[in-house]
Amino acid sequence: MDFEKELLYRQNKVNDYIENIIPSESEYIQNIISSMRYSLLAGGKRLRPILLMGTGEIFNCNEEDLYPFAVAIEMIHTYSLIHDDLPSMDNDDFRRGKPTNHKVYGDAIALLAGDGLLNLSYEHMLSFLALKNEARFVKAAQEIARAAGINGMIGGQVVDIENEGKDIDKDLMEYMHNNKTGALITASVRCGAIIGKGTNEDIEKLTRYAKSLGLAFQIVDDILDVIGDSEKLGKESGRDLKNKKTTYVTMYGIEKAKEKAENLTKNAIDEIDSFGEKARFLKELTLYLLDREY
Repeated sequence: MDFEKELLYRQNKVNDYIENIIPSESEYIQNIISSMRYSLLAGGKRLRPILLMGTGEIFNCNEEDLYPFAVAIEMIHTYSLIHDDLPSMDNDDFRRGKPTNHKVYGDAIALLAGDGLLNLSYEHMLSFLALKNEARFVKAAQEIARAAGINGMIGGQVVDIENEGKDIDKDLMEYMHNNKTGALITASVRCGAIIGKGTNEDIEKLTRYAKSLGLAFQIVDDILDVIGDSEKLGKESGRDLKNKKTTYVTMYGIEKAKEKAENLTKNAIDEIDSFGEKARFLKELTLYLLDREY
């Protein structure tokens, strides 16, 4: 398998699906439609939907049963980035190599565009549930809702904001990242297994895989914020230091942070080894995410 070609193929399939469901024109609210499309179609790795789809493949799921949940997670992720970039949050100027949403559309429309994407994600899932009201799909939607809420992504973001400029301990930092970054990654993987009717043992293995992957992903982000190239990253590097945030690099140093990311990546791959050839793409993806842009 040529992994990079396969990854691009999967990214393009996600993009095509998004293009088909996101509104494009509206007589009276075109500005917010344009704002939503600007961020949702700006590119990105499409990591979360690809993880969900890749996990579903292990259980021979129909793609049609996976896409509504995969794309809902991507919409939720994108809304969080729009809000994250606002002046009241991280006050970033660039995202995915383009000016951030509020720099183009203004703070108010950016805020509402994020709200619009969040609500559209649930609308899309509920439309699917109205057609296929099976327990596994309801459970997958619940998984996404929990991961996006105060006991997941939002909770992690709150800890991040409230502790800027403060020294925090390892446990609080890991709580922050396991929720702010890891919750949607874990939900993506768990949803693929839930929709695929995986056993409890399967779901537990994949949950451990996702948690290790999510933490490794965040550590690599912390490293890249220090040594990465802004042009390649698509956003300004050095923001964590500027905002006086405690990261894995400030806590452990770059070399130990790299070692921790490598160990977590190995742990993640070990967890899905028992799925054999069906998990090959997930293994390749996990290694790819570790090595990106070092």
